[in-house]
Amino acid sequence: MKMKKYTAETMVEAMKKVRLDFGDDAIILSSNVVKSKGYLGFFKKKSVEVVAGFDEPFAKVEEAVPPLLSSQPTRDDSISVEMKKEMTEMKKLLKDMQQASIHSQFPDEMKPLLTHLHNQGLSEKSITQIGESLFKRMKGERKEFTAEEQQLMTRQFLEQEMANLPFGGISFNKKYVNVLGPTGVGKTTTIAKIAARALLEKKKKIGFITTDTYRIAAIEQLRTYANLLQAPVEVAYNKRDFEKAIEKLKDLDLIFIDTAGRNYKEAKFVEDLTQLIDFSLEMESYLVLSMTSKEADMRTIVDQFNKFPIEKFIFTKMDETGSIGPLFNLMKDYGIGTAYYTDGQEVPEDITEADRMKLITLLLKGAPDA
Repeated sequence: MKMKKYTAETMVEAMKKVRLDFGDDAIILSSNVVKSKGYLGFFKKKSVEVVAGFDEPFAKVEEAVPPLLSSQPTRDDSISVEMKKEMTEMKKLLKDMQQASIHSQFPDEMKPLLTHLHNQGLSEKSITQIGESLFKRMKGERKEFTAEEQQLMTRQFLEQEMANLPFGGISFNKKYVNVLGPTGVGKTTTIAKIAARALLEKKKKIGFITTDTYRIAAIEQLRTYANLLQAPVEVAYNKRDFEKAIEKLKDLDLIFIDTAGRNYKEAKFVEDLTQLIDFSLEMESYLVLSMTSKEADMRTIVDQFNKFPIEKFIFTKMDETGSIGPLFNLMKDYGIGTAYYTDGQEVPEDITEADRMKLITLLLKGAPDA
């Protein structure tokens, strides 16, 4: 194995040097941060030392095989499994190194908070912005901030970032509340929770329309909730059924529309909604997303539903995840606020009307404070 030590101001620059010499097949053997006195004696200037190595690739071993044998398989399943394991470990290492390179520009005192935000799944762009904001204030006031002070300033930063986003539940100003989203996110249970609160707390006369005719269980689930709330339910198989349901329920204060749970990564199923539901009605539409989904999948769903007038997000299964950063990432990138989040199956208890402070508190929960 060939080995070489590299020194650079950041991990990113060090990796560039490694790739220049050894290419993408380089192996990072060790990395270390070297410090020296810096700004006003409060902060230390840092550089990164990386030791990298390079092994002859497996392919070159095959080249040494005599021509007659080279067409035969040269590795067994155990080697294949081992290579996959090594690739997985390398991906994890690269991800950790990427995080380290981003955070290396900030003082050690800030790293526990930034690491917490990273573990929460907050975007690296937002983490860098928070870090730069804190560091600027530290330099301006010529002091190091405590963990509690850093959290307070992070709260202030996030509050400002979300200042123009709408939060809170249904307005009660429109007759129809439409709940959209893919299968498996808990739309029916969520719509029952919102409807129950409208009935019990606001004394509204409520009713339901379900267009989820693909699953008998979904219709029966909604009927069960409706019976408990003594509210009528209409089933719409097509546009004509939907129009009849609207007419039957016209004397109610609020009508909740439970849409079909489908794989809405497929654009066709989104188009089907436009053929069934009259979005020109006096209607509020909410997009339900599960916090147990991958962020990339949630983004695909939002992109598909962007043609509809989405008022706000509703995030479900908050109790089943340890990272809520993607919630903030989606709100920031799409400019859509949050109406509710749910954290259990109990109706109507396990639902919370969202606001900025509650969500920021959840994001910072467990962050170092001392």
